[in-house]
Amino acid sequence: MSFYWIKTHKIIKRLFPKLIWDIPNNEKIVYLTFDDGPTIEVTNWVLNQLGIYESKATFFCIGKNIKQNPEIFNRIISDGHSVGNHTFNHLNGWKTPTDRYIDNSKFEVQNSRLFRPPYGKIKPNQARELRNLGYKIIMWDVLSADFDEKITPEKCLNNVISNVESGSIIVFHDSIKAFRNLEYVLPKTLQFLKQNGFECQQIV
Repeated sequence: MSFYWIKTHKIIKRLFPKLIWDIPNNEKIVYLTFDDGPTIEVTNWVLNQLGIYESKATFFCIGKNIKQNPEIFNRIISDGHSVGNHTFNHLNGWKTPTDRYIDNSKFEVQNSRLFRPPYGKIKPNQARELRNLGYKIIMWDVLSADFDEKITPEKCLNNVISNVESGSIIVFHDSIKAFRNLEYVLPKTLQFLKQNGFECQQIV
């Protein structure tokens, strides 16, 4: 059985202060992020939705998927979104030796210095080495859990809209696995945010 937090507890944020969990502000700005792309089947749809609502986001891309889908990756950039490194092969840091993990993360993603560990699992020494390479390690404040095929799209939506606040970093996935939930949740999330005066910006 999978266990995960929907809303990252303040204690966790205090225990790991060098990881970026949110970006506090007083302007009702939130940060939508998408992990595991780019994928032909999903990323273009996500970009279309973001365009409809004039929203910007950050895409944490797997190197292998960038290599396979360069035209979609280029569209992310040309549409004005930011990108980050999600390792080349979606490695679990807890299960991967540090030297291999760092080597798998040493590829350029449009000169970005943003990094998100797959599964949110990273050892302290891995995080330290990545920071020494100049990366900001971006975690999250709200997890949509769109990847969880056992929850309903309605539950997934509630995970987001009942927990979002100014400064929240929100996680979605532009993956085939998540699309059943994402297809329902993303348009409704964007509509909710707009109606409630939130602005979606990319992380820089």
